[in-house]
Amino acid sequence: MPDDSPLIQSLRTAVAAAPADVPLRLHLAQLLLDADRSDDAVAEAAVALQHAPGDAQARDLMVRAMGAPAPTQLPPPSPAQPPRPRGRFDWKAAEEQVGDAVPPRFVEPPVRADGQDDSADADADADAWDVEEPGTVRLADVGGMQDVKDRMEAAFLAPLRNPELRKLYGKSLRGGLLLYGPPGCGKTFIARAVAGELGAAFLSVSVNDVLDMWIGNSERNMHEVFETARRQAPCVVFLDELDALGAKRSRTGHSGMRNVVNQLLSELDGIDSAANEGVFVLAATNVPWDVDNALRRPGRLDRTILVLPPDGPAREAILRYHLRDRPIENVDVGKLVKITEGLSGADLAHVCESGAERALLDSARSGNVRMINMKDLLAAAKDVVPSAEPWFASARNVAMFANEGGMYDDLVTYLKKRRKL
Repeated sequence: MPDDSPLIQSLRTAVAAAPADVPLRLHLAQLLLDADRSDDAVAEAAVALQHAPGDAQARDLMVRAMGAPAPTQLPPPSPAQPPRPRGRFDWKAAEEQVGDAVPPRFVEPPVRADGQDDSADADADADAWDVEEPGTVRLADVGGMQDVKDRMEAAFLAPLRNPELRKLYGKSLRGGLLLYGPPGCGKTFIARAVAGELGAAFLSVSVNDVLDMWIGNSERNMHEVFETARRQAPCVVFLDELDALGAKRSRTGHSGMRNVVNQLLSELDGIDSAANEGVFVLAATNVPWDVDNALRRPGRLDRTILVLPPDGPAREAILRYHLRDRPIENVDVGKLVKITEGLSGADLAHVCESGAERALLDSARSGNVRMINMKDLLAAAKDVVPSAEPWFASARNVAMFANEGGMYDDLVTYLKKRRKL
């Protein structure tokens, strides 16, 4: 490879630091092309297309780097036309080959008769907090995880679905549930499914939504979150990363964070017994042992469910979901399910993305479009390291030495079953 100029070297460093920056990568590819480095320019343009499949500039640069005329200038290919030689890649023909397999990625916003965009009115009427309308996602849409569904049904959903029995037994229409487990295993998706089961609005809250640099604003933000939920009831309030919003006050040196936890405790209790009627609080965390104990006492987030890496049926559903809009051939999902045990949902999505990347780069380099096959996905799965392993290493110590009152019995059972304890 010829020596890079100082400018190209600097751009390579910048691209390595920000690999998803498509304009920066295309600038590097253009410089490489200007320097008669066509092969290097093709490689950079291919990676840019991976991040932005519909980018017209990236496609044009790819065509020019491979020495082909613009796709709009090419005659329509004949079915009997032989494969083009290397270096003359026809993007228009490629799109026609997979057009039926890859539908349009985005839907254009509707335009009214007066030429105005309807989304403008929607933004004008938006609340200070983004409250989603009752969704169509249900627990049945969550692949596998039958143990989680059964526990959620018995401990949380069944009493709320039966108002007469709830009235007979004096069960209030409130509830709190804490989902915990390794990252990337679907805790947020399950929370949305619960909102769908209840026919409730969904309000997701993270630490960035609440914390403010000015004294008193963080507590006010927390109060406004719950006031919004009470106005929108029935509403599910989802507290993401609860360990950040509700960290143990004994370990928090900043008075502002302690005040936020105190405000959260007050909101969970409500001003009186009926204040939170119709408000369901779900929280998620990767480290429940860092959550303030007061948040987990009876009447608050008193029910806890462990969400583990997806089981076989769940992995199959996740793989099929992420492959549904991609051009694939002869993919044995059952075999993929077997070799991906222990991978989280995020890991499985990465396997599908990496498999597509392999097929795309091979198509770009050879000049012939091909489908994603089993070889691509097997190679991608082999390269993925289970992201949940570091979490289990930490959770093992908690299960062994900090399981007071059987709080983490489910975790202990799983670790013993997997011979990790």
